[in-house]
Amino acid sequence: MSEIREIQRRVIENKRRRGWNTTDINEEFCHLVTEVGEAYSALDSGDKAEIGEELADVAIYLLGIAEICDVDLGEHVLKKLEKNEGRVYFQDENGIWHKREIDGTVK
Repeated sequence: MSEIREIQRRVIENKRRRGWNTTDINEEFCHLVTEVGEAYSALDSGDKAEIGEELADVAIYLLGIAEICDVDLGEHVLKKLEKNEGRVYFQDENGIWHKREIDGTVK
């Protein structure tokens, strides 16, 4: 079991103990967006502790959503990193960035 999966379970267990939402994905995404906004606002403070706390809130909501959806986020992050590391990015003649997938397709 990945450490991230264990953290996902802790997030949901904490929400259950407190009687908070653990089923309404739409509500959780609304909270996530709010927390992203708070993290962005915290950048103005320049206070790393405040920024870190707000980013932790973002991560907690994201991990909770992953657990509600029964997705091992750690596993998927590693797969996506590997995919991203294999991509090639280039600019066309108009200066627009594109990515070339491992299979050669351009997006």
